[in-house]
Amino acid sequence: MRFLMIDIDTLRPDHLGCYGYHRNTSPNLDRLAAEGVRFTNYYVTDAPCLPARSALTTGQFGIHNQVVNHGGTNADPLPEGVNREFKQELQGGSFFGTLRRAGFYTASISPFGERHSAWQFYAGLNEMLNPAGKSGQERADEVEPVALDWIERNKDRDNWFLHVNVWDPHTPYRVPMEYGNPFANDPPPAWLTQETIDRHRAGFGTHSAADVMPYTNPGLSQRCPRVPDDIRTVADFRKWIDGYDVGIRYADDFVGRLVGRLKELGLYDDTVILVTSDHGENQGELNIYGDHHTADHITSRVPMIVRWPGVAKAGGVDTGLHYQIDLQPTLAELLGAKPHAAWDGRSYVTSLRSPGSAGRDFLVLSQMAWSCQRSVRWDDAEGHWILLRTYHTGFKELAPVMLFNIADDPHETRDLAAARPDKVNEGLARLESWHAEQMATSPHGVDPLQVILREGGPYHTSRQLATYCEHLRKTGRPHHADHLEAQYGRTNLR
Repeated sequence: MRFLMIDIDTLRPDHLGCYGYHRNTSPNLDRLAAEGVRFTNYYVTDAPCLPARSALTTGQFGIHNQVVNHGGTNADPLPEGVNREFKQELQGGSFFGTLRRAGFYTASISPFGERHSAWQFYAGLNEMLNPAGKSGQERADEVEPVALDWIERNKDRDNWFLHVNVWDPHTPYRVPMEYGNPFANDPPPAWLTQETIDRHRAGFGTHSAADVMPYTNPGLSQRCPRVPDDIRTVADFRKWIDGYDVGIRYADDFVGRLVGRLKELGLYDDTVILVTSDHGENQGELNIYGDHHTADHITSRVPMIVRWPGVAKAGGVDTGLHYQIDLQPTLAELLGAKPHAAWDGRSYVTSLRSPGSAGRDFLVLSQMAWSCQRSVRWDDAEGHWILLRTYHTGFKELAPVMLFNIADDPHETRDLAAARPDKVNEGLARLESWHAEQMATSPHGVDPLQVILREGGPYHTSRQLATYCEHLRKTGRPHHADHLEAQYGRTNLR
């Protein structure tokens, strides 16, 4: 048996054909989905990149492994201290280590560990390959020869697990211009209207419609011509979303060539293929364009496709609520490996064999690198709910408590917190019960959220307040600067 895990950075599921997208972004992924089980409510516990993959590596919530930020104290696992044995606890509980104990030769082709100095990601790997040394800026065509060569060199080896990571949907959009635009004749998502853009531009926030990436990265559109300088019109948004969708299609082409090579070598029928991501991407939702700043439905939900002949029901669709960290105990159960006591995940083997038969009552999701939020996601007869509790806005227009019914408002345009206090109370009660349970089982007894707030806030935005307020004044929006300074205090400007 062989495993191929395809990890496409920054991939939101609703931009894939198999999840209902109107553009043909993913023909190869769609074919894999038709041969396996597709999960529709699959969420990372902690976003974005470093927290998400650290959770997958350890099998733990960020509140337990403590990696929830991109800088500061909580960008690294805390030392185990006096209880540290000859080998770290991660030696026995890591994602790749679990597979190696089950008899698999483990390899990863990814720049992730270097990009974030996330050396814990390598735990349990036999082999680590950094494809181009560009720290996440490489394109799929630069990863492809490394991946194909690895498969060729290991075609006669049984029992391997290969993780391959590509980044093409991640900003800045850098697919070569000669690739063209397969979506030139396809309309952009209809929900984002000119009225919505105008309302967003009247607001504020890093990566908002008025302050997209070129604001902090001058000259970006010259280096990456698929990125517009500004989003003032639907035409600007179309260029922006075309850049994202072209990145998905470029990654999908790469998947097609990998699968094609497996078929040529006669390995395809004996290869389990997993497709997922580290987080989604806000594309206008909550006035955030092209980044992953929140703990909402859009940033936290990721695709999960499991093609496992004889195990995963072909064409199956599972709608249950699952964490990405549930993958580790699922693989362990199927491969006969012993689960680790520190894991927070739960096996969903029954969901592979009989989709829709299992799932959690609710999920708690976290973001602490761009803003500080925890959210609660649950379903009932009235809708599919997500409640967002914001502790630090990351200098965006985020209310302390927001509530959305994503069953009929998937882009989170109508905050129902004032209209549905009953659902707000229900969500907050779930959050409180989860928090109490996690703190009671925490190996450190520390909530990393409180550490980050004491250190000044989320890494990416806490250091931007003075610069951003100056920018707001220079662009004729002094009232927004006054608001932020009143909210966070001039003594905290840095």
